[in-house]
Amino acid sequence: MQTRKGKWTANSMIAGAGGGLVASIATCPLDVVKTKLQAQRTIQGQQGYQGVLDIVKTTLKYDGIRGMYRGLGPTILGYLPTMAIYFAVYDGIKTRFGEPPLGQVPKHDRIYPAAQPKGYQPAMRDHPWTLHILSAMIAGAASTTCTNPLWVIKTRFMTQSRREVRYRHTFDAALAIYRTEGIRAFYRGLLPSLLGIFHVAVQFPLYEKLKMWAQGDSDAPLRSDTILVCSGIAKMAASIATYPHEVVRTRLQTLRLPIAEDASSDGMVKTHARRGIIYITRKIIQKEGWTGLYKGLSVNLFRTVPNSAVTLLTYELLMRHLMAQQ
Repeated sequence: MQTRKGKWTANSMIAGAGGGLVASIATCPLDVVKTKLQAQRTIQGQQGYQGVLDIVKTTLKYDGIRGMYRGLGPTILGYLPTMAIYFAVYDGIKTRFGEPPLGQVPKHDRIYPAAQPKGYQPAMRDHPWTLHILSAMIAGAASTTCTNPLWVIKTRFMTQSRREVRYRHTFDAALAIYRTEGIRAFYRGLLPSLLGIFHVAVQFPLYEKLKMWAQGDSDAPLRSDTILVCSGIAKMAASIATYPHEVVRTRLQTLRLPIAEDASSDGMVKTHARRGIIYITRKIIQKEGWTGLYKGLSVNLFRTVPNSAVTLLTYELLMRHLMAQQ
């Protein structure tokens, strides 16, 4: 017979996948714009996009509405397992220490398993925010490592130009990348992606805290609009604080490294072999200034804030529904 903890895990995976599916479809066009902004070159004399509207106009002109949904397939294939793994691990760690999963009203008088005298309690039992940070970071590392190949494929899809040989579909992209660059290409950008666990270490503890303040002493489930506001604020704060790692990761994944190339006066381009995180970051700052690390931030906020709000709202509502059926 399935245990209650096993049911929570299964429900977390189902609800997480559902939230990722709805959010990825709803915000895919903004994801395309953001990714193109992050990946474009900024070498003097080289043509680039002149902002968000230019990207939208150019994409619609040459690729039609389908161009705004390029990479939707691998995005969905990426979001489903990413969210399923993330929420299953996040809620799994929380429930292990007596915290309820997302979507369930927290108890004001928590009873922890194997309670010990006050002086020997783990810090996370007296300070739930430490548990939320730990859960978020472990869940982020697990989901990122497992799904990084899908995000590499998605990024390549979204940033390929009209002059490049286009990938026909997700499997074709995976096969082409493997044949030309090897298995290591699927894990390009993994380290800066893992640095992104600091993003969820900010977002989810803040989200839980905002929910706690909104909940007050009430035992009634939070309203949908309250969840949207809490998740939006938490995502915005986390995005602003940790955004530079996304730009570095995108440059590594796409191999479009103008910051690793020096154009001389005679038009020759000097290519450097080193392509590490520190080197790429330093070159971005040298060539584009500190603002280069925040390229695409505005459109990223327009994408990630509603994306996160939709994901978390869908997740919590699905969790409530699934738990009510048992």
